[in-house]
Amino acid sequence: MAAAESRPLRYFVAVAEERNFTRAARRLGIAGPALSRAIRNLEADIGARLFERSTRVVELTESGAVLLAQARPALEALDAAVRRAVRASEPHRSVLLAVKADADGGLLQDTLAAVAAEPGAEPVAVRLCGWKEHTGLLRTGEADVALMFEPYDPQGIDADIVATEPRVAALPADHALAGAPRLRLADLDIDPEDVDERAERDIDKQGVRDLAQLLALVALGKAITVLPSSVAARYPRPAVVYAPIEDCPPATLVIAWPERSRSRGVATLVRAATTVAQQHGMSPPS
Repeated sequence: MAAAESRPLRYFVAVAEERNFTRAARRLGIAGPALSRAIRNLEADIGARLFERSTRVVELTESGAVLLAQARPALEALDAAVRRAVRASEPHRSVLLAVKADADGGLLQDTLAAVAAEPGAEPVAVRLCGWKEHTGLLRTGEADVALMFEPYDPQGIDADIVATEPRVAALPADHALAGAPRLRLADLDIDPEDVDERAERDIDKQGVRDLAQLLALVALGKAITVLPSSVAARYPRPAVVYAPIEDCPPATLVIAWPERSRSRGVATLVRAATTVAQQHGMSPPS
């Protein structure tokens, strides 16, 4: 069996995702007959049928499903390698740090300053991103390192815990529980195992784009959410009250990088973030 080249694999993934040769050809910008020939040649090279074709639908065979599961991360890793190689050749290199605005545990500025103070350290460029985008940027080579809260997709990612911090409930100021000195998750009808996903799901459910908009809904009495205390400190609102939750698991901030990374710039940034967290008294218990 001949080794499969990347272009036929990209063609294969497009057909597998579209389940239609015409749509896949349009997506790829090639002629339909050329795509069909490429897929037949790939099947011949591999020695296995990848699709069951009919006049109306294209379905993956068992071999096709296995190849799709392996081809996606392989192509992603190849694209990431090319991006990193291109960036490595640039005359003014920097370490790309992915972070969501105001979701850095309050450590970002001091971490950047700590890196800048190290002799010979590569400069750090910040890549602002949205919810759950960090690890995708790491895997595609669009970021070298990420500062983010758990949970995250660990595929192809290494990470160290940087800090842990309490969480608070964000309540409308006129809510019946707003004056309570301390709450329990049951008071808020929140499952302890659901805390990590609560704010993200609230954002999706309410159809808002970011935390500021979610807090505007809290102020209007249309939402209650749970946030790391450092995030709450950055978003004071007259119509929002933040209350401690005594039985809520802490928020965990991690610094992550692609598996097998050997970047000295990344290592410097990881070390700086950990040191700054210790200085802030936010390091996880040993």
